[in-house]
Amino acid sequence: MKRLLAGALALVLAWTPAFAFQAATPPAATPPAAPAPAPAAAPHAPARPAAPLPDANPAVWVVRDADTTIYLFGTIHVLDARPWFNDEVRRSFDASNELVMEAIIPEDLTSVQQLMLRYATDPQHRQLSQRLSAADNRRLAAALVPLHVPPATFDRFKPWFVAMMLEVTKASQQLGLESTNGPETILSQAARARHMPIGELEGFELQLRMFDAMSDADQLAFLHETLRGLDRGTSQLRPLLQAWSRGDAARIARLIAPERGDNPRLRRILFTDRNRNWAHWIEDRLQRPGSVFIAVGAGHLSGPGSVIDDLRRAGIRVERVPHVTDRTARG
Repeated sequence: MKRLLAGALALVLAWTPAFAFQAATPPAATPPAAPAPAPAAAPHAPARPAAPLPDANPAVWVVRDADTTIYLFGTIHVLDARPWFNDEVRRSFDASNELVMEAIIPEDLTSVQQLMLRYATDPQHRQLSQRLSAADNRRLAAALVPLHVPPATFDRFKPWFVAMMLEVTKASQQLGLESTNGPETILSQAARARHMPIGELEGFELQLRMFDAMSDADQLAFLHETLRGLDRGTSQLRPLLQAWSRGDAARIARLIAPERGDNPRLRRILFTDRNRNWAHWIEDRLQRPGSVFIAVGAGHLSGPGSVIDDLRRAGIRVERVPHVTDRTARG
């Protein structure tokens, strides 16, 4: 169950629902106290500017018929500042007249927090600390030290929410990955600048309900594996980022492939059923003219059971968009 539930951050970065990346801090959490001012440092030579990150070339796929073109772009929901919105990604986006994502995150953060509270809070008022082992309580306390948040803050929340928050926080702290650098944010901004319609395949609340539907046992396993994995550092993050940046869909598929013995029920809920639904959406959309740019987690477009695999099994031709070099078209 390790990989499917939380052991590999690939699952969080490449095909966890987009709502999770609004959860950097728990809803209604008490703000941490301001840190004491640091003592004045001795004068020193100016720091050498950081080397620019290499340009990324993520994969873009295309499905088309006589009057409809649908681009499929696999995202990493949180990123560092590496350039990626250029070349075939930008050209495909510029050639589209509609953007579609997994979910549109409401711009009103108050409504976002209220909705997340509704699903993330335990309605039975069980205390999370009493549901965890002593070892997991120690791991949780240690993980929250950098956030200046006491473990008691999480006592009223469901295990899936705490696990998701910890995974996203780890991505931010260890590799400087942020949702503000993520493709969904950048693409949404570019679409609004063009007055381009933005649609969604699932919706914000539907994604919340999906995680909330996990059984208590699966939620606790999710949190347990997340806590155990916090000490493993970035070993699982870097290969995924490298594969995505190279457009290596086969490598992405290998990185997120569940091991034997994984929970088939969760895999169906989080991955297989969603991909099949999205493939049906694309089939239906091909019946109407236009050009659509779809952005979903890269794991949904890689390997067996992916959206691309489902489309091909339905007899629909899916092609990789050839790489082009156009460094002037940056977002």
